[in-house]
Amino acid sequence: MSISEHKHVSEPALAQRIEVFTGTGRRRTWTAEQKAAVVAESYAEGVTACQVARRHGLTPQQLFGWRREARAGAAEPASPLFVPVMIEAPPPAQERLERASAHAPAIELEIDGVTVRVGRGAEAKLITAVIRALKAGA
Repeated sequence: MSISEHKHVSEPALAQRIEVFTGTGRRRTWTAEQKAAVVAESYAEGVTACQVARRHGLTPQQLFGWRREARAGAAEPASPLFVPVMIEAPPPAQERLERASAHAPAIELEIDGVTVRVGRGAEAKLITAVIRALKAGA
């Protein structure tokens, strides 16, 4: 609309809704520790993420974004981990067979998804104590 087409309104329209902003109107900044505390609070039993977000003046979307970032950060280590490795020459075939049979378990038990391998020469009292502990924890 150009200025020449501008028309004056004789009666001003009444405002239907008025919003009053108080405060500075700037974005808040959160430290990593503050974000971690809010995220941890959102995982507490008996509260919802929306309740925690409202309590801290956040939108639920913002809190869910923080939670997603926390999960992604926990899954990826900061730097790759390397362990030094020493490789020995393989022993002759006969020696390998003797070593394998000496270290092979004589008994193998599985109780509620836990596997216990008992080697030759294990004491009966020790085996009994381990089995009782597994059964008690099941």
